[in-house]
Amino acid sequence: MRFEDYNWMDIEHYLEHDDRVILVTGATEQHAYLSLLTDILIPSRLALAAAEREHVLIAPPLNFGVSEMFVEFPGTISLSQATFDAVLSEIVEGLLHHGFRRFFILNGHGGNRMPPHLDDLQREGAARVVWYDWWREQAVHHFETLYNLQINHANWGENFPFNRVAESPTTDKAPVDMNALQSGHSARDVLGDGNFGGPYQVSDTLMNELFMRVVDEVCALLRAIPPL
Repeated sequence: MRFEDYNWMDIEHYLEHDDRVILVTGATEQHAYLSLLTDILIPSRLALAAAEREHVLIAPPLNFGVSEMFVEFPGTISLSQATFDAVLSEIVEGLLHHGFRRFFILNGHGGNRMPPHLDDLQREGAARVVWYDWWREQAVHHFETLYNLQINHANWGENFPFNRVAESPTTDKAPVDMNALQSGHSARDVLGDGNFGGPYQVSDTLMNELFMRVVDEVCALLRAIPPL
């Protein structure tokens, strides 16, 4: 159900019976021992699993986000907030032009926020927009409570089999003092390897359970978006 798997005539046919689309937003930035595209790979996999179940189209991902905090780490590519807002708003406007009306934005990066223009479109009745930070929603909160775990940047909660590019430590990391970043210390000095604290990894069985819980939640939310 990805744009790359279809031609323009397929999209036109899809719009004859559905006006929903999933937009994936994230970032290209350091994630300790995990892929630089962790914030894209996770929401993209979640989107694909949900789209196959719900038969909803997925637009190409926006691979770059607001990652100014991590620019000292090689490989990080950051957009300004204004650029991110403009690009995402224009993507939505372009899709609106063709008849998409219901937008589910599956976001994978904490530095990204829904552009104000998209709120305006909703108030005007031109579109419905759901912004979904996958790690902040109820499915993840329930999982964290059940297993006494807490997701943080580049720790166990982002360590899925599909975005591992190196061996992660099997230990826990002490929580990072984020206040130090406000005191003029460099991000690399404060963060070290880039993990914010907690276990670097848990079992794949637990990660697969987490993944499916989030997919179930995404599917329910997709079905719940009312038509205009």
